[in-house]
Amino acid sequence: MVPFAGYEMPIQYTGEGGGIVAEHKWTRQSASLFDVSHMGQLALKDAADDPGSAARALEKLLPGLITSLKPGKMRYSLLLTEAGGVIDDLMVTNTGPHLALVVNGACKRDDIAHLREHLPDEITLTHFDDFALLALQGPKAGAVLEELIPGTGALTFMTAGLFEWEGAHLWVSRAGYTGEDGFEIAVHESRVEALAEALVADERVRPAGLGARDSLRLEAGLPLYGHDLTTDINPVSADLTFALSKKRRETGGYMGHGAVMTALENGPDQIRVGLTLEGRMPAREGAEVFAGDAKVGVVTSGGFSPTLGHPIAMAFIDAAHAAQGTSLEIAVRTKRLPATVSPMPFVPHRYYRGS
Repeated sequence: MVPFAGYEMPIQYTGEGGGIVAEHKWTRQSASLFDVSHMGQLALKDAADDPGSAARALEKLLPGLITSLKPGKMRYSLLLTEAGGVIDDLMVTNTGPHLALVVNGACKRDDIAHLREHLPDEITLTHFDDFALLALQGPKAGAVLEELIPGTGALTFMTAGLFEWEGAHLWVSRAGYTGEDGFEIAVHESRVEALAEALVADERVRPAGLGARDSLRLEAGLPLYGHDLTTDINPVSADLTFALSKKRRETGGYMGHGAVMTALENGPDQIRVGLTLEGRMPAREGAEVFAGDAKVGVVTSGGFSPTLGHPIAMAFIDAAHAAQGTSLEIAVRTKRLPATVSPMPFVPHRYYRGS
């Protein structure tokens, strides 16, 4: 257990099936339960007698289309500074009665302050700090949850809905941060222990900690805020242009639009890329990347891939050296480790998009 964002968080579990590598592999083959209650769960509600006002107001802060988001649908987006830097990445869901936001645990206080400062007073912002969040992830997650909570199996990737389990109301989203199929389940703190116990009682489900969550998201090529994303990094450099909807690029109207468009038009100086390494020694965050004698970048996430059997990393590399197949070197201790710019995700995503 380690302190993180005001919580005591599990890095790994002990006993049979425990340990980061074992938990990682179990997630890839069956289903793992992660406690991600440190994440911030927020809601934005329309001003009285002004339907859609919350979505219109939020679109002034995010580069994605929110006003066209239909009930039960989700969208990945970014909070940006005026200079185009990433304040946080987040999920937005249209629940029908309100917009639900899930933000990163270490950022949630700053995110709430940013939203309160820039949203009109008429928009109600609620922080559901009495709700927990569980993530059930893996190829068997759908079957497990459908047996426990009928109807959840009909959800597809990036959709969500309201369900009931033993009298408790649950908000279930088919999404996650492992690259596997899976769900995130919002449940009141008074019922989360019972729900977690019910899930791990299924022989297909084992608990997993932050260690496996990190190695899984790295294999999936997913950036982690505070490491691969910061206020000094814009969405273009971060290779997150898919979050910049075409319509919003043209019409603008959101914070940081000018800076983002400049980066799009001119191209980034550096870009987030994947790196595969030879041997067994991983390159960690902060390791410098070289092309010959010239430093051309820095690793922001790195580790050993249990699925692939060799180290992988994400790094910000000078654009001139960022083409796939480029051979580089990473300085680790006194050694230079050979590395190759590689496509991401390192391990293919297996999201459930329907039969």
